[in-house]
Amino acid sequence: MAKNFLIVDDSMVSRMMTKSILANLQPSWTVFEAASGQAAIDICRQHPIDLISMDLNMPGISGLEAATVIRQEYPNIKIVMLTANIQSAIQAQIQALGLSFLAKPITADKGPALLQALGQ
Repeated sequence: MAKNFLIVDDSMVSRMMTKSILANLQPSWTVFEAASGQAAIDICRQHPIDLISMDLNMPGISGLEAATVIRQEYPNIKIVMLTANIQSAIQAQIQALGLSFLAKPITADKGPALLQALGQ
């Protein structure tokens, strides 16, 4: 089934890598991109998003702040936090919000883990 997937990362390279990996694994999915947490919120308000990969550290509001807003407004969207910040305190915050966690960098071999973290 085709899904709408939102990649949120301030790094254009990370967005491109994630998009490439998804295109190979799920070519029928529509991919949206956002370079900030606020842009992610705006896209969710404009499009029916099913799944999100969200960076943690971005300018403006953080990925956790954006994910909190998105979860409040759209509780059925599945979100995985993709971050190089693997501290246990951060992972605890991510889990407390009911989100999944996957360590950066995203690589082709992590593609299946990304889909699994999103329940796909």
